[in-house]
Amino acid sequence: MRTLTYGTKTIAYLLKRAERKTLSITVEPDLSVEIVAPHSAEIDAIERVIRRRAMWILRQQRYFTQFLPRTPPRQYIGGETHLYLGRQYRLKIRQQELQEDEKKEDRDQVKMKGGYLWVSVRDAATPEYIQELLNEWYREKAEIKLRERLDICLQQVQSWKIAAPAMNIRPMTRTWGRCSANGKLTLNQDLVRAPRNCIDYVILHELCHLQYPNHKPEFYKLLATLMPDWKECKKRLERLLS
Repeated sequence: MRTLTYGTKTIAYLLKRAERKTLSITVEPDLSVEIVAPHSAEIDAIERVIRRRAMWILRQQRYFTQFLPRTPPRQYIGGETHLYLGRQYRLKIRQQELQEDEKKEDRDQVKMKGGYLWVSVRDAATPEYIQELLNEWYREKAEIKLRERLDICLQQVQSWKIAAPAMNIRPMTRTWGRCSANGKLTLNQDLVRAPRNCIDYVILHELCHLQYPNHKPEFYKLLATLMPDWKECKKRLERLLS
């Protein structure tokens, strides 16, 4: 971790190197700053760019500050609520007796019904085990729903005549999505908790990086063409999943 002084402010940032020609700056929801620079870039040159973008960095940090502190960690007990596609579902845990011809791992499951997430277990379950079952359920739903949304978003960019990009879905702690230099999309598994339009915002944001690698004015102009209300979707996403 490196630091840079800008007036009375100190900007701490994580510097990463990559095979690229330009430098990128990302401010994450936890207020951290990540710089990705070419291998050949010297520190003095990198810090000159950071100073030029310092006002933007501080403005982004102030924006994310409104969502802190983050939601307390889930306890995975009956009665608490969990999000799925933007809706709140109350957690219901029910214990059922294990039949002689049944295996516990074959029968413990999560089902969504009537505004509830029903977690059925055959033995008294710890919160850690409930969390494990729910995480697996979310993983399965994310694989289905996020790929469905990608297909829908690709219809909006048919004129680009691009092949459907490869997509990886996994837990991510600091960002909602990434687009690699070779055009591969990586989406945060937790997006399946968000409304569909918020999921589309993240996917379209990353698809726009296939045309513009950096966040230049042309990038945001293209994003606004595809999703005029992207700013509202971004803010809603941060509010819901903070």
